[in-house]
Amino acid sequence: MAKSIVSLPILCLLLLLSFNSGGLLKLANGQDKTWCVAKPSSNDTALASNINFACSQLGTLGLSCNMIQQAGICYYPSTLINHASVVMNYYYQALGRHTWNCDFGGSALITISDPSYGSCQYGWEM
Repeated sequence: MAKSIVSLPILCLLLLLSFNSGGLLKLANGQDKTWCVAKPSSNDTALASNINFACSQLGTLGLSCNMIQQAGICYYPSTLINHASVVMNYYYQALGRHTWNCDFGGSALITISDPSYGSCQYGWEM
């Protein structure tokens, strides 16, 4: 009788990407704290587009992207990837942390490691 064998990487991926009915990422270990950040391989055009999209959408909710402006708590380091990650996560958090809110044309990823630094906290209450 032939055995059905699922490769270890596939099994791990399936376990890590267990979703509950709300579309929120729920990890196998029960952790549900997730953040959305820009992929390191994203180009500057995609990052700038992500900033514009996220900030315009957040504006319709009465929220702003002031935290990445020159006097903002997340301005430094003043790089596109940093600014994009901050506002992409803000958008992801504000809209309920659904996996589909962290796509950005394939230029984003969900992480379980808190990317906050110094006074720049990656919570959605910015």
